[in-house]
Amino acid sequence: MTLTPEEQAEIQRRQKSRNLAVGGVLLFFVVLFYAITIVRMGD
Repeated sequence: MTLTPEEQAEIQRRQKSRNLAVGGVLLFFVVLFYAITIVRMGD
């Protein structure tokens, strides 16, 4: 199955947006664990 250049560009665009979303979630969890660690050290 051969994709047209437009289809390839659309697939790459979707992959990029998905990668950004996954990266954002990972960053959120890193910040969350960091904040939890700082709070617990303050106890």
